[in-house]
Amino acid sequence: MCKKRAVIFDMDGVIIDSEQLIMRLMIELGVARGLDRSKLELATRNSLGVNRVVEKKMYEELFPGIDYDELHGSMGKLYWEHLYAGKLPLKPGVFELLEWLKSHDYLIALATSTKEETARKELELLGVLKYFDTLTCGDMLKKSKPEPDIYLMACDSLGIEPAGSFAVEDSFNGVRSASSAGLFTIMVPDLIQPTEEIRDLTCAVLPSLHDVIEYLKDK
Repeated sequence: MCKKRAVIFDMDGVIIDSEQLIMRLMIELGVARGLDRSKLELATRNSLGVNRVVEKKMYEELFPGIDYDELHGSMGKLYWEHLYAGKLPLKPGVFELLEWLKSHDYLIALATSTKEETARKELELLGVLKYFDTLTCGDMLKKSKPEPDIYLMACDSLGIEPAGSFAVEDSFNGVRSASSAGLFTIMVPDLIQPTEEIRDLTCAVLPSLHDVIEYLKDK
């Protein structure tokens, strides 16, 4: 294992400003299918950061008999229409942070619950795929966040130890995953502000990716 510095990023809500759109579409489409709005809001919140297998189980437990694959497929179609139309922006500071990391000789990886084909395509369309040394995605392993497996696999793909490396996350499940894997975990909140429990698992809670640059300058 090398001693090179590394930062491992979550994707949705950290790199791509996507979670609000995904949650809105899932709720709107669910309501149109006669599902209870309050339960849909709970399902979308609880599924932040998890992979499709875990998310499907959550929806099927809350809505017995639901055709989750049809619902998610309809959401995905609308989501990609937004992406291709240029309506899905990167989070502020993405390019600046990635450029700074590259110029300071950091390894850069992705640890996302999204499946690899989708993640690769999204990052390529948004012009940031070239910055990532490796991608570790939700369909590459069985255990989802908040389990540590995805971050341990990401570290292994880079040839680094988790200790001394950084993760950048926005969701509770993501923070729990990165922290339990042994990484210094930076939270940049997107839709949900951290609880005391989540703050205790982070080395920093920062308002934006611009602030991550300033934080890492002192490390």
